[in-house]
Amino acid sequence: MTKGKLPKTIAISLMLVFLMCLALGAVGVGANPELVGSDLGIGGKLGAAIAEVPVGTGQGEIDPTAPRGFLGVPGAPQVNLFAAFLWAIWVGWIFSTVGAFGGIMAGVGHMTVFGLGPYAKSFKDTAPTVNKLLTDSIRVSNQFLVGLSAFVSSLNYFRMGRLVWPLGLALGLGSIVGAVAIPWLTGGKISFSQYQGWFGLFVFLVGAVLLYETTPRGQAGKKAAKEAGAAFEASVKEKGEAVDRGVKVTKVSLTRISFTFCGVEFGFNPIWPILGGIVIAAISSFLGVGGGFLYVPFLTSIVGLPMFIVAGTSALTVFISMCASITAYIKLAGAGVYWSLIGVELIGIFIGSLIGPRTQKYIPEVWLKRLFVLLALYVGIGYFSKGFFGVAWVPI
Repeated sequence: MTKGKLPKTIAISLMLVFLMCLALGAVGVGANPELVGSDLGIGGKLGAAIAEVPVGTGQGEIDPTAPRGFLGVPGAPQVNLFAAFLWAIWVGWIFSTVGAFGGIMAGVGHMTVFGLGPYAKSFKDTAPTVNKLLTDSIRVSNQFLVGLSAFVSSLNYFRMGRLVWPLGLALGLGSIVGAVAIPWLTGGKISFSQYQGWFGLFVFLVGAVLLYETTPRGQAGKKAAKEAGAAFEASVKEKGEAVDRGVKVTKVSLTRISFTFCGVEFGFNPIWPILGGIVIAAISSFLGVGGGFLYVPFLTSIVGLPMFIVAGTSALTVFISMCASITAYIKLAGAGVYWSLIGVELIGIFIGSLIGPRTQKYIPEVWLKRLFVLLALYVGIGYFSKGFFGVAWVPI
């Protein structure tokens, strides 16, 4: 080796190492990413979580200079308020018509139509806490819509004599327990993928049950409900309204509540609705929906009521459970609420809820169930596959 000189191979190796270090430093490999470092004025649990999100314009990152969208987060989806208004009318109509599926349709709107679901999911790896808090916000947003629709529908159905108020109150009493327990136990702990998957599974199962009920075998044992439904339809054709043949409570006690509808007598032990309300409200609060899609089969299959009085009774129960669940999500789970979006949607819900009860009586009961079945099966398959497998098996 010549004195004062490095061998050629060693010199080349050192040069390569030097160039590699420069390259690593240039791309920031091994360095901690820059974080937002501030709540950006959002506040609450979400603001604290946003402070820990990487800065950038990619997926799962936040650019503080970007226009603010959902919940005031820079770069979040910009929801078209007019589209939200129209969608809310649809949600209010379908809830007040079928007595169910309003919360599910509200969820479809927030998750898919307005793009909040994919946005929440984008933080799965970079900021899991943001992912879960956005999921809670979607859950509580759904319930605001259903709560108002249930309130308006309850008043309309009561005026029409198509609400079994003792049954609705019994279910509502139980629902308070389940509606408060779930936000307390799961707030800030459920990822969007988990939520979407379970959302789809329960919707699909309910659709399958109602599909069975439309078959001849599923209709067996519901003679009283059919008789009351037929009498109501005949009364509508003859008089246009059936208030005089509406629900009339005949007995209220701790062990037995009885009432008549269109001359047919029904009765139940209030303990079962209370227990049913606890279970159904827990499931619906977890999913961020009203629970009408579970109360309806409960009232038609277990209690044996005709669809014409199920919608109003379900609405009263849903209103009670929504008040409890919304309060719990905000106070216990710290879920954020995008008030400008909610305000516009509530106006749409009010309009749709006024239309529903006035159109439902002209649609045969069997077609109401079939409509619900088709929507439930389609939405259920789509969200179940997307949430648990990452790919939707149907366009959604």
